[in-house]
This record gives sequence, structure tokens and C-alpha cells, in this order.
Amino acid sequence: MLDKFHYDQFRQQGYVVVPNFVTDSLVEQARERFDPLFRGEFETGIQPDEWNWQHGKSDPSLTRQICNGWKADRTIARLVLSQEVGKDCALLMNWDGSRINQDNVIWKPPGAKPLGFHQDNTYQQWIDPPSMVTCWMALDDTHPDGGTIEYVTGSHNWPVSSELHGFHAPEDYHEGLHSAAESLGVAEYEVVKLKVNAGDAVFHHGGTWHGSGSNRTENPRRSVVAHCMNSESRHHPTNLSPIYSRYKKQNSLELDESFFPVLWHKNGHRTAFLDRD
Repeated sequence: MLDKFHYDQFRQQGYVVVPNFVTDSLVEQARERFDPLFRGEFETGIQPDEWNWQHGKSDPSLTRQICNGWKADRTIARLVLSQEVGKDCALLMNWDGSRINQDNVIWKPPGAKPLGFHQDNTYQQWIDPPSMVTCWMALDDTHPDGGTIEYVTGSHNWPVSSELHGFHAPEDYHEGLHSAAESLGVAEYEVVKLKVNAGDAVFHHGGTWHGSGSNRTENPRRSVVAHCMNSESRHHPTNLSPIYSRYKKQNSLELDESFFPVLWHKNGHRTAFLDRD
């Protein structure tokens, strides 16, 4: 449960660590789903929206990522579609409610390459308002040598960059950050490499610059990430996503709860199918 400390840290830093957010049992269950998922064994029979690394086909040195694993796997769905995730995201952002935008299932095996620094809101021009908040849940003890997540303290107060830099395995994973800081005249900033335990969560603002380096350890770094948006969000009338605008209804800007379910709302609403056995 979040308290005043968490809200203050989030507003000051653009991120906040919440220890022991996921139970040990659910952490272990989620770990067991990674190998089947990246082999293409989808429990629900539905393929994720993005499947950026496939066993036997993709470069083994790359960080592995799936987007919207909740559609393919019930354990991932239990994590990212939880009422607690939705409520905490909404309260941190001072929204009346929140809905899932997308999730990420991320696996950095030993030696896996970086993910480039970016702001999540840069990728959200297909929704209105174009903003989100993220709950990053660690499934392994994670530290700087293990390719942990890195944040630029206070960067949620910077303008949102419209420039897209290399995301998967860039030569310089800080390139986008350096470019943005230079264009804004920001000469000094702090990059924090988090040390967190399995089961800990980190909530970060959609404007916070973040990325992760290579995993230089002998242990995997696995995480499941829930990106949430305001429950009142709608499709943008003209900006389209090549993937997520496929769920736009004809002659409507409404976000369909079948694909973008409401996780929590202060009026008690939560998309009905989320709590079915």
C-alpha cells in the first residue's frame, strides 16, 4: 500500500521503489512462464501483440521482449491486470482511474545487450492524452552489473522528446538521453542504477528518462511491466499506432475495454472479465 512517502518520492524523482510488491509465490509462477512464452507456447492460444525475440530465430545476445503477454498467458495477466497495480498507478498520477495500455515481459539472460534510454510518453501519440505511468516488477534480484533499470532523477519535468533513438541493443544506450539533455541545455543530471530484490516494484512517470545496460552477471534479469493510462483516455483522432490502432472502433474514439480494460476506478468500476475464474 502506498503512503505519503511514495507519493512525495514519485513527484520529486519521477519514480519510486515499492518493496515486496509481488508475493514470492507469484514471482516464482511468473518466472516459470518465460521459457514457454518465448518458445511461442501461448497458454491462451493468442499471440502477443509484439513478440520481439523468438527461440531459435532471434539473436541470443539481445534482450528478449514480449508486449501484451497478458493476452497470451494467465499468470502474466494476474500480474499486470491486478487491481492493486491499477489503483496505485491512478493515485500516483492523480487520475480517477486507470486502464492497461500495454505490458512488457522482459528477459535479460547473462550477456544480454542494453535497451536504449527513452521516455515512454514519446510512444503514446496514438492516445489522448498521450501519457502513461509504469509499474516495473522485478522477478530476480537486480543490481547495476545485472542490467538493472536506470532512471534520470527529475527528468519527468523535462519536455517529452519527439525523437526516437535505437531501443534494442544500441551501441550507446544513453544516446537519446544525451541528445535530449543537450537540446534542452541540461548540463548536469543524475542517472541512478537501481538495486532491487525479486518481488519489488518501481513505478515511474511516462516522462521519466530510463533504460538499462548489459547483463554482465551469470544470472538472468527478468521483469514484468504494466504500462497504465488514464481510464478516460481515448484514441487520438488522427495519430495512429501501426499495432494498437488496430483495436480502434469504426466511427468512435472510445478505447474498447476488451483490449484496454479498466483496472481500477474510484467509483468502483473494474472491467468485468478481469475477475472471472
